[in-house]
Order: sequence, then C-alpha cells, then structure tokens
Amino acid sequence: MCGITGWIDWEKDLRTKKETLAKMLQTLTPRGPDERGVWFSPRAALGHCRLVVVDPRGGKQPMTRNKYKNSYTITYNGELYNTEELRQELKSRGYNFYSKNSDTEALLLSYIEWGSQCLKYLNGIFAFAIWDQENQKLFMARDRLGVKPLFYTLQKKSLLFGSELKALLAHPLVSPEVDSQGLAEIFVLGPSRTPGHGVFKGINELKPGHFLFYSPEGLHEERYWRLESKPHMDDTDTTAEIIKCLLKDIVERQLVSDVPVCTLLSGGVDSSALTALAAGAFKNKGRGSLHTYSVHYRDNKKYFQSNSYQPNSDDSWVDYVSQCLNTCHHHIMIDIPDLVTSLENSMRARDLPGMADIDSSLYLFCREIKKESTVGLSGEAADEIFGGYPWFSNEDSMKMNVFPWMRSISSRMDLLSQDTINKIKPHEYLARRLEETMEEVPVLEGEGEIETQKRKLFYLNMIWFMTTLLDRKDRMSMAQGLEIRVPFCDHRLVEYAWNIPWKMKITGNQEKGILRKALKGIVPQEVLNRRKSPYPKTFHPEYLSAVKGILSRILEDPNSSLQPLVNINKLKNLLKVKENVFNPPWFGQLMGDAQYFAYMYQVEAWLKEYGVRII
Repeated sequence: MCGITGWIDWEKDLRTKKETLAKMLQTLTPRGPDERGVWFSPRAALGHCRLVVVDPRGGKQPMTRNKYKNSYTITYNGELYNTEELRQELKSRGYNFYSKNSDTEALLLSYIEWGSQCLKYLNGIFAFAIWDQENQKLFMARDRLGVKPLFYTLQKKSLLFGSELKALLAHPLVSPEVDSQGLAEIFVLGPSRTPGHGVFKGINELKPGHFLFYSPEGLHEERYWRLESKPHMDDTDTTAEIIKCLLKDIVERQLVSDVPVCTLLSGGVDSSALTALAAGAFKNKGRGSLHTYSVHYRDNKKYFQSNSYQPNSDDSWVDYVSQCLNTCHHHIMIDIPDLVTSLENSMRARDLPGMADIDSSLYLFCREIKKESTVGLSGEAADEIFGGYPWFSNEDSMKMNVFPWMRSISSRMDLLSQDTINKIKPHEYLARRLEETMEEVPVLEGEGEIETQKRKLFYLNMIWFMTTLLDRKDRMSMAQGLEIRVPFCDHRLVEYAWNIPWKMKITGNQEKGILRKALKGIVPQEVLNRRKSPYPKTFHPEYLSAVKGILSRILEDPNSSLQPLVNINKLKNLLKVKENVFNPPWFGQLMGDAQYFAYMYQVEAWLKEYGVRII
C-alpha cells in the first residue's frame, strides 16, 4: 500500500512547483515509508510514497509506459489479487512487461488497453490516477467497496488529489474551512461520514465504485459498479459450498506478498475463518507457522462488563483458536495512558475526529504488528454482508427512519449550542442523508415486504457503516506503514451474498448462519457456536476518568474552540453523572459515555490543530 497525490493545472507550469508537491507528498510519508517518487509535466504533477509489498525493484512509482507516440503515467495505492491473470491476458495482446510481477505495471497496461473498462477486470483494493500525456487527461478510480481512500478538490483551474485530506490541506489553494454541512457531518453523523463528503468545504471523496476523467473540458464522474438484485437460485447446501470455495480462493490470493503476512485474530467467527484458511495455505506451501495478533487492555478482565453488544471477552477464545490452528500468536497489551495519549494521534491519522479510543487502540495495535509484519488480513465486512449486527434482527431498525447504529440523537443534539443547532438543522440533515441512500437501493421487483426491508437495511449498512470501519482500518494501519487486507470485501463474495435471502442468511436461527455453515470443518465448532462480539474496548474506570478530566479542562478554557459549538452547562452536568448516560451506545456497538467525552476532545484538538475556520 502507498500514499498518492497529484496536481493538474491548465495555466501554471507545474515543473516550477516541485516544492508544493513535495509538501503534499511529505504528509503521506507514514503510508509509504520505503520509497518516494515524483513525476512532472507542464500540466500534471504526480507524487507517490511507497510501502514495498510486492516486486521491490519492479514496482517503483510514478510509473510511465508508452504506446505508439503516447505516454501514460500512474500513481497507485492498492493491491491487485489477479495480477498474473492480467499479465497473461495482456501478453496475449502483445504487451511486454519490464517488471517481475508488479501489479502497478499490470494495472497501467490494463488502462492503456481497455481505458475505463479496465476496472471490470480488476480484483483488488485500489485508488489510482493515470495521466494521459497526449490527450491531456487525468483518469482516477477507486475500488468497488471503497477500501482505499481518494480525495480531490477543484480550485480555480486546478484539480488536486490525495490519499488523505492532509495532502490537499498542504496546498496553498486549499483552506481548512467548514460550513454548515461539514459541521453536521461532525456533530450529527460523526464519526461516520456521508459517502463522497470530505467535511472541509470544497473537498470531495471519490465514491466507492466510481471513476472520473478530468480534462480542459471539465470533470466527468461516473459509477462503474453497483449491486445487482436478482433471485437467488441456489439451495442452502449449495450456497454454503460456494461461499466456502470463494473464501478459500480469496484468502489464498490475498496471501501473495514479498514481505511477512499475518492475521488479526479476535477469536470470533470472521477472524478465525481467515486465520484457519491462511494457516492451511501456509502449511500447504511450506511457509511455516502463521503469525496472529490480538489486542487486549490492562485490567480488562477485572472490569469487563457483559452487555447485549459485547456478551463475552475475547481473551480465552483467542488462545483456543491459536492452539487449534497452531499459529504463532502475539498478545498486544494496551495501557490506559497510551490509549489516552493516542487520541490525538488517531485524529491526525484520520484528519477528522473519529471513533475515539476504538481508533486509538487500533492505532497502537497496528504499531506493534508492524514491528514483525507488513501485511495483515482482517475480518471487516462479514457482518455487513451476512447480517451479523444486532440491529439486523431488531424490528425497530426495519422502520427505516433512522441509521440503526446512531442512537440518542435528540439527547446528543441537546448538548450543542442553539447557534450550532440552528446552523446545521440536525434532524433535517439526518433525514435527508437517509432518504438519499434509500432512493438508490437496487430493490428486486416482486420481492416480499420483509425481504425488501432487509435488503434496504443491508444496503444502508454497506454504504455507511462498513465504509466507516474500512476508513478507520485504512487510516490507523497506514499511519503505521501496515497494509491491511480485507478478504470479505472481495466483490465476488459481496455480489453473491447480496442476493442470499434473509431466511437463508440466518440458517440455524443464528446471525451469519449461512457463513457458519460454510465454515464447518474449517473453524472449530465451539467458535462457530459463539455469539458475535465486536472489536474490544477498555472498561477500565481510569480511562473514563481521564477523558472526563480532559473535557472538563476544555470547558473551563476561555480559548477553547469547542465552547461556542456546545451547550457548556449541559455538558458540565453530564460529566458529573456517575451512571451510564448513553446506554445502549450512541454509535455502533461500543461508543458509550467514555467514547462520547473522548470524541468531543478529538473535536477540540481537530479544530485547533487544523486551524479550522467555521463559515
């Protein structure tokens, strides 16, 4: 994985702007600590920070290839899992390769051969830009599920792009301004984000499954992939078998690497499945023991509190799975002071307030993994495509008048200042975003009401909640120079699972029942019977006390940037309450009182450090 950035300008000679591109590229160094490259022409400047994973010598970027009299230059962040198939097809069409097995070269030549249609041939995670020198045209694209990020902005006669917001904010044409929509993204939808919204005024994110062209004639953006609803014709046994075969192929493809590969193991069904398949592949190819990693918190056994979202602790399950699969396991222990200190670091990694300590713990977790491994497999997306979250079985979530992972909306809005509420109109903003998403659901004609509602709920989760978790995983891991791959995001599996009926998905009356059935004989039965438990958080009272103290000091600071935006007295009173106020969590499965206070702290840190100007 890598960091990419670039600048297209129809008036300036960008060969004289090397210092500006260098500043943009410098912000992305953690994403690609191994190499750095730049490429300039009068109208285009491209930059690349590289994390070496495949073909160290042959994959240098930006990469240029010629066809006839034209040249094409690419800067690319991602990983293709069907590189060899692409190479063979392109060789049959007369192309020569200069690298050993570089997916960058395969991608660039694919574009030269097929243009924007190349995207339908790609299996992988990617965000890239290609400059067509003869036609003076930029092509940018992002993978189907949005695993890899790509932001852009139009400024006068310029287009700027980058893997992260910080790359754009490093350009003198871009100001850290936030209008009413941006504020609504922070206080109403945060830590999620409207698909395509960059929060800062004028900045957009290229949506998952989209591409764009930029030329002197203007910008054209287009969707190249969408889910297709159709009847599911396979019976339960056949469906389980197809899922099993797909997962086996997906994991084997995603183990390809010239650097150490590991898995992130929680002891749940999803991570155990990936670990079991990876360990089997390692054994078959004589690669030795698979290394696995789990995250833990000091004294969590002492303070753990079971609830409907987190029924039990992961610790014993991690050890059990590791022993069954004979992995070389690493327990990563996180201490509370480090968790608090890293709240600002994780905010910088996102360029926005995020999932508080859920982010900062992952930031620390990835830092430790990076000491031994460069690539890891993680289980994101299984719950979204197979229906693992509690709200899939909650009748209230079927009413479709709210995002089911966002709760206590009125209570949270009550903690904002009246000026902020008047400016962002929170309930109207939330309703509009929900309605926009519902309007684009690919419903199936003739499908029953319950299945139609479930399909809408799945779509909502994939477009919103899943992208929030993928965004989090990319930023926290790449801030440490660690590449995380997400096998459940393979588009073949997603497309197949999309049309599996709800009754089949809960085979055996269990969440993700069809997935559990597919994994019989692969994952230990005791794990297959285990209820879902999310990524763990700390229950230590020391953490709650620490974030309460920080927010209290912010509310007493006359120079606080947060104060004008919130209801100070109500927040102060909330800090005095001893029992849980947000129960169930106000966001997702984990974000309760401590996470709310930490989130507000991140908002304050973000406003100050990024010099945010509210307009």
